[in-house]
Amino acid sequence: MRIKDILSPESMIMDLKATTKDEAINEMADLEVATGIVNNKEKFVESIWKREKETTTGIGGGIAMPHARNEYINKARVLFAKSKQGLDYEALDGQPVYLFFMITAPAGADNTHLEALAKLSSLLINPDLVEALKKAETPDEVMDLFNQAEAAKDKEDAEREAKLAAKKEAAAKAKAEGEAEKPLIVGVTACINGIAHTYMAEEALIKAGEKRGVEVRIETNGSEGVKHELTADEIKRAKGVIIASDKQVKMARFDGKELVKHPVVDGINKPDQLVDDILSGKGSIYHAEAGEASESSASSDGSVWSTIYRHLMSGISHMLPFVIGGGILMAISFLVEQYMGGPKSPAFIFLNSAGNLAFAFMVPVLAGYIAESIGDLPALMPGFVGGFMASITNSSLGGSYAVNVNAKAASPAGFLGGIAIGFIAGYLILGLKKLFAKLPKNVEGMKPMLLYPIFGLLLVALIMYYIVNPIFGALNAVITSFLNGMGTGNLVLLTTILAGMMSIDMGGPFNKAAYVFASGAFANDPTSKTSAILMAAVMVGGMVAPFATAIATAFFKNKFTEDERRAGVSNWILGFSFITEGAIPFASADPLHVIVSSIIGSAVGGALVGLWHVGVPAPHGGFWVIALSTNWFGYFAAVAIGSIVAALIMGFWKKPVDQKN
Repeated sequence: MRIKDILSPESMIMDLKATTKDEAINEMADLEVATGIVNNKEKFVESIWKREKETTTGIGGGIAMPHARNEYINKARVLFAKSKQGLDYEALDGQPVYLFFMITAPAGADNTHLEALAKLSSLLINPDLVEALKKAETPDEVMDLFNQAEAAKDKEDAEREAKLAAKKEAAAKAKAEGEAEKPLIVGVTACINGIAHTYMAEEALIKAGEKRGVEVRIETNGSEGVKHELTADEIKRAKGVIIASDKQVKMARFDGKELVKHPVVDGINKPDQLVDDILSGKGSIYHAEAGEASESSASSDGSVWSTIYRHLMSGISHMLPFVIGGGILMAISFLVEQYMGGPKSPAFIFLNSAGNLAFAFMVPVLAGYIAESIGDLPALMPGFVGGFMASITNSSLGGSYAVNVNAKAASPAGFLGGIAIGFIAGYLILGLKKLFAKLPKNVEGMKPMLLYPIFGLLLVALIMYYIVNPIFGALNAVITSFLNGMGTGNLVLLTTILAGMMSIDMGGPFNKAAYVFASGAFANDPTSKTSAILMAAVMVGGMVAPFATAIATAFFKNKFTEDERRAGVSNWILGFSFITEGAIPFASADPLHVIVSSIIGSAVGGALVGLWHVGVPAPHGGFWVIALSTNWFGYFAAVAIGSIVAALIMGFWKKPVDQKN
């Protein structure tokens, strides 16, 4: 498939009117819908913003490549747009963006489409093409430029393949004759979606090597799968390894090699630096057995907090379906108990049992997947068992298990103990990998099948029995007692803080911390009135921001662009459903006014929840679960008042936009 099959004059905007990132995404999305490429603008834009939250697609050099691959896309296509004045797209180099390539691929896109997309992405490394595109005035000029560039690229690739084959033959001959071989650097490029950045980084690194007379071979891990997979011989011969990736790649094969690891955008923007780092010996020796999981899955900035947060989110993301599904079924069972037959009703017994069964897996799943995120598959089983031990006491399940050295302990280690043992189990396995790294090679197969399971389980069980359960069980009992014994004043303060945190970053670490605290309290004691109030507080806090932007765009139209007013309409539904992320585009465009207003409104709503003792014994659902609330009018009023307060502050505080309304 040729580039002309995915790049079309009808999907080009030669004079983009947008002046902000949000406007640009919406203007391009409108054309995608108009040309039949996208079937649901709201969901499509949401997926584009989800990708932007991971890392901006403004790659620098005046180029942005927003992209998505999902079921809301009908056809593989590249939309080209040009902004004559340039706009702030939060590009990595901080410079304005002039050229936009919105890359779309349906969920079932075949490899021919993906290969064409990959080729187009790699062409944009050519600065001459980029400058020519900036000067192009018509869609036909753009098509001609890409057709010429594609022909030149095909010729260059053919020559490169021929040279590579010749080099391999020459290398084999030189090796046989004892001659010195040309330096070789190998690498892997991969991005989250695997459509554009993967191949741009590959092209940039190869060209950086050519400039230095060094052979560079890159394995790409894109949407079409692994291409140009590195051979064991290539890895063995390589001077060093460059990993330019935003996702986990197979790392064990690089054991003992000098290696540098960077996000994929560095492969695009800093290829010379990465190649020079290997040539000058600035990389570090990679030891797979000692820390494969932690190194391969660590965040790009390498900070301790970001690594901890990533592992914690891995556990929480796997746990949430158990909390939400189980919690809502349990909440419905309480309604059935109250209005449809009491505690002996078959419907109550069934629903309550199903909910409790899901909750029984919550802490083991949390601990297991935190451990797996750190120590890979060998850590999963010890993490699960440790999590199970954290979820029960010696007297649980008829006294069948001994999980705590304190035989009289009445409270399990619970949610906090599960988090603790998840991290402990993960790092224990890393320690065992390091310890067993020096064993003879002929017992290599015993490690995953025998040594890791036995020693991992033994050590985790000992730590749980003698340390974690005694400490966290006692702590959990104190926290539960404190929460259940809270006076109104302290409760209002806590619900105010939790609700306000939900709007600080609208889905980020603060938002997640508040939600995890409330859902953890709820999981420890689903029948507690206080835990239901805390769940109501975070639910109200998370609903205020989208509702506030919906209200503000409706009543303060001169303060928002036309695209923002259209986006505001969808936030009525997102707010109703407790989807805080609906406010993110507004917060991105004007963080000061939108975020501060939302925090104040959420805090007001949270304070009312604590004051009126509004409880929602369900961990998700927004207004869809209002019937489960202990005070449905108070629940509705807290959301309404908080949203109106935030909308009024936002509306009066924001400045009018310079745009016709």
